[in-house]
Amino acid sequence: MSTPNSNSLMKLKNLPMPYGKYKGLKLIDLPEPYVIWLYENNLPKGELGQLLSELYEIKVNGLESLIRNLKFD
Repeated sequence: MSTPNSNSLMKLKNLPMPYGKYKGLKLIDLPEPYVIWLYENNLPKGELGQLLSELYEIKVNGLESLIRNLKFD
């Protein structure tokens, strides 16, 4: 697991899910069971997979509110 940096945290807060049932929903707003399922079954490759892996760690540790409250200049 890698440590999220400010760029990836900003993307988790603002980037919409690009496909599937939750298409258009911001990554941070994805339901935890869905993120867990993706993590355990088949994370996509590339940047989206890395972001979802970081999101998994954030969600299972109950840190979503910290991401939602972040302000980026």
